Amino acid sequence: MVRPDRLGPALAARLGDDRWRTCTATLVSGGKSNLTFEVASPAGVVVLRRPPTGALLPSAHDMGREARVQRALRPTDVPVPEILLEDDTGEILGAPCYVMERVAGHVIRSRLPEGYAGSPAGKVAIADALVDVLARLHAVDIDAVGLRGHGRPEGFLERQIRRWTGQWERSATHEVPAVDELGRRLAATLPPSYGSAVVHGDYRLDNCLMHPTDPGRVAAVLDWELSTLGDPLTDLGLLLFYWREPGEREPSLTPAVTRTPGFPGRAHLVERYAAATGADLQHLGFYEAFAHFKFAVIAQGIAARVAAGAMAGQHFGDLDGEVVATAEAGLARLAQEG
Repeated sequence: MVRPDRLGPALAARLGDDRWRTCTATLVSGGKSNLTFEVASPAGVVVLRRPPTGALLPSAHDMGREARVQRALRPTDVPVPEILLEDDTGEILGAPCYVMERVAGHVIRSRLPEGYAGSPAGKVAIADALVDVLARLHAVDIDAVGLRGHGRPEGFLERQIRRWTGQWERSATHEVPAVDELGRRLAATLPPSYGSAVVHGDYRLDNCLMHPTDPGRVAAVLDWELSTLGDPLTDLGLLLFYWREPGEREPSLTPAVTRTPGFPGRAHLVERYAAATGADLQHLGFYEAFAHFKFAVIAQGIAARVAAGAMAGQHFGDLDGEVVATAEAGLARLAQEG
């Protein structure tokens, strides 16, 4: 999966330090799509990203796409790791991969680090930092950073529904009427697209590194696999989907630390994003419902890869139940919109 005998010499040559010739790779837990490894040597520690093993869905797990957007955003005020090495041919590992710097910070999943953001003010600071970075991402000048070809904004929402419907059809192992119905209703109720921006595609708390000591700062935004150019409100809808409130069910795939006391609710995130961007959010329910549809398809894809043994031995519980519950919640949110 990782070939230290090949990766080490490649890093030594690229970074000009022969200490990288002897290195080890350790899988980082939590990755459910592309695989993330910490690569350590006497010269230090870096991070490697590569696709899962086995058959891949079309257009998924594009390493070059991840590296390209991070290179482009590096000079902006959106914090991203520096790309150190990229192999888009598969020569090093037998699959495309890239290596980036290891940024210090906290990946916050099911609980906060000891002594970190312990007060309600600290938890609000985390929420505000996430929203502020998302607003800055959506304000990036696409042409100035050279990302005009990173996606096709025209017809974005329609293509997204079509794309994720296609992914569902390729990865589904049995019929789930709620997913099919949600996809149909979304396709029939497309709102006018809200502008064009760099879209992360999977923006949430645990896809960011929070600053080691300041909960009001995002140290780096990670996991750019699904990034493109399109409607920025799809990012907001997904962030709201992941942002669980007290009393809501705990999902089996994603952490829900925001369910704990002291974190602000989704309304706080919506208000801050609107204030930062001036966005018209009258159709926000559609975007939240679409986030449910997208995540149901992602969960099914993960289930299929687990069953195929392509997730490095990782398992994630009852994913069939997660798919159904997510789609049904999406239908409920869309009904509220109507």
